Amino acid sequence: MSTKHDGHLHHISQQFNSELSQLKAEFLKMGGMVESQVQHAMQALENNDYELAEQTRLKDKEVDRMERAIDEEANRVIVKRQPTASDLRLVMSVVKMVADLERIGDEAKKIAKFAISISESETGALGSRYDSVVEAKHISNHVVAMVRDALDAFARFDTAQALRIMKEDKLVDQEYKSAIRSLVTFMMEDPRSISTCLSIMWVLRSLERVGDHACNIAEYVIYMVEGEDVRHRPIDHAEKVVRP
Repeated sequence: MSTKHDGHLHHISQQFNSELSQLKAEFLKMGGMVESQVQHAMQALENNDYELAEQTRLKDKEVDRMERAIDEEANRVIVKRQPTASDLRLVMSVVKMVADLERIGDEAKKIAKFAISISESETGALGSRYDSVVEAKHISNHVVAMVRDALDAFARFDTAQALRIMKEDKLVDQEYKSAIRSLVTFMMEDPRSISTCLSIMWVLRSLERVGDHACNIAEYVIYMVEGEDVRHRPIDHAEKVVRP
């Protein structure tokens, strides 16, 4: 079975069960928030929506607050319960993964800032004028789906899905490189577009990093369930670890 949740959240102490469940729930809540942040930042960019971009940028403070609260709760559980084996891996993985969620929020904030900058320029509504925004939207849809799937893999302790996300990250890297090449070509053909295209390049870079962080979360899901660290290892190593 690739979905292995029976070993977690079931203890003699009902209070310990409750604490682990709460930690898991807060992590997923934060994950949903940063997922929405990326979506809203891209909507602001596509629609030239200054107000939505500003709202998205300001959400970063709430994400930071949630990160601190989850870290504090995880530390409290470790000190109070002194978890071992799979329980300790769960708590430690949450501590690591919440940092990735916070960085996804940071990347959404960067995209929102670029959306604000572009909306204040003379460029106008990008969605109807540059194919680059269409490419950025395609990549954003891809990485947002990766984040959503990574959260789902964590919720269900699903290592098979986590492995699929790791493979998806390679595809995002290819899409990113292709989009950058297109932007370079576009700038060469129309020098007036250079400023805007450079901004879109930074947006693409942020989206590529969102994919990286989703992949990191997937790797921690595998560690949490299997007890094997697959970070910085070839994908075929993870395939051997994730047993059917």
